[in-house]
Amino acid sequence: MSGYMRAFMKKHYKHFNSAVVVEASQAYCDLVDSKGKMMVTLAGAMSTAELGKSLAEMIRQNKVHAITCTGANLEEDVFNLVANKHYKRVPEYRQLTPAQETELYEAGFNRVTDTCIPEEEAMRRIEAEVLKLWQRHDKINQPMLPHEYMYELLKSGVLSHHYEIDPKDSWLLAAAEKNLPMFVPGWEDSTLGNMFVSQTIKGGLKSLDSIHSGLYYMRALIDWYSAESKKSKIGFFQIGGGIAGDFPICVVPLLTQDLQRKTDRWAYFCQISDSTTSYGSYSGAVPNEKITWGKLEEHTPRFVIESDATIVAPLVFAYVLDW
Repeated sequence: MSGYMRAFMKKHYKHFNSAVVVEASQAYCDLVDSKGKMMVTLAGAMSTAELGKSLAEMIRQNKVHAITCTGANLEEDVFNLVANKHYKRVPEYRQLTPAQETELYEAGFNRVTDTCIPEEEAMRRIEAEVLKLWQRHDKINQPMLPHEYMYELLKSGVLSHHYEIDPKDSWLLAAAEKNLPMFVPGWEDSTLGNMFVSQTIKGGLKSLDSIHSGLYYMRALIDWYSAESKKSKIGFFQIGGGIAGDFPICVVPLLTQDLQRKTDRWAYFCQISDSTTSYGSYSGAVPNEKITWGKLEEHTPRFVIESDATIVAPLVFAYVLDW
């Protein structure tokens, strides 16, 4: 029934942390309903947690206008797309002994909390196909950004016969179909990043220069934010912490301080985090601190939802989608 989740949350989430979920969700709606744009950032293992089941629809319905994610989230959505039925869930993961962890490793499983990714069916299957793209661009000296390779890979259809979930539940496939602006800082800290470097050593690729990352993404982010902020207010919805959140939010002080350009600050901020508020921690810093860095303004709507993102993010998305 359309609107059930929103009505349920409005009725029951009246106080404390739950009230912030509703307030942040409604403010998200207010921004996008007024023609604003929303940047969503993905840290942690959101793709392995199958956030695509709600995030993909957010992308299709134009509730998300750009994504910044870790290299792991970029690739793990594709791993899940092509190998989901080979994944192994370990509900008793807290009680595993080192010997049991070794057994999983020797069986070809890499564990992410309670979920084990099958190396052969996921990582190696992707590697073979993406290597062909890397080599093609390497040969003609036409480097691309990491997500552009993934977009090209998905749009080519070469993996479609491997799909093991409904394609509509892949957020990266939804993003590729819309050519959604994407930024992937620190991509080298990912399985595919490691594979790429290994190929330059083994001779499968000529050099490191056939892929752009890091600073190239910041330049692309400057161009995107500069263009979009002239037309719309831009919000920032942060899932987790780390580089996925820290990298994109810095584009505003970069523009205003380093480039001396007049630029609107982020018009909305929400972070879902289970990090304890602490001294010196970026993930645990309260949003007010961002005012002193020129990222937010005094009256910017800002929220911190202190909870597990795998619980809260789908609730927020359900509210915004009016499910």
